[in-house]
Amino acid sequence: MFSLWQDLRYAARTLGRARIKQKRTKSDGRTSTLAIRFHGRLSTNDMAKGSPNRIELLQGTLAMRILRTLLFGPAHGQEIAKPIQQTTVDVLQVEHGSLYPALHRLERKGWVVSKWEMAKDRKRELKYYRLTPSGKKQLAREESKWKQLAGAIARVMWPAEEG
Repeated sequence: MFSLWQDLRYAARTLGRARIKQKRTKSDGRTSTLAIRFHGRLSTNDMAKGSPNRIELLQGTLAMRILRTLLFGPAHGQEIAKPIQQTTVDVLQVEHGSLYPALHRLERKGWVVSKWEMAKDRKRELKYYRLTPSGKKQLAREESKWKQLAGAIARVMWPAEEG
C-alpha cells in the first residue's frame, strides 16, 4: 500500500495546485498527520501522463464521501459539500468543478437520483439528490474497501513493534 502515498505525492506534483502538509511526531519521526488540499478542478487531462488508477482513486473517494453524506437524507450540492468540509476540519474540500460531475456520474450509475424541488426558506428551485438502494449497497462496498486500505496503510506507517 506504499503506492497510495506515492500516487498522492505524484498527483500533487503533477497538478501543481496542491499543498501537502505533514506533521511528524517528535519522539520517533514517523508521520502522524497528512493533509493534501487540491485547489481548483481535478480533471482527467491534469493526470494524462499518470495511471488511470490515480484518477479512479480520487474520484472514488469523492463518490464515497458524497454517498456517505446522502445517507443522512436528500441534499442539494452545497448541502453535500459543506458537511464534508466541516467534518474534516477543512482538510477535504469539494469544489463545484468536481462535485457536480461526480454527482452526474453517480446518477448515471444509478446510485443517486435527483429531483428539482422548491428550496426551504428560499424562493427558487434546487436540485436535490437522494441515495438509492443500490447506492447504499455501493457505499457499504466502498466503506469495506476503504477500511482495508486504511488498515494496510496504518500497518505500513506504524508497524507493530516486535519483541
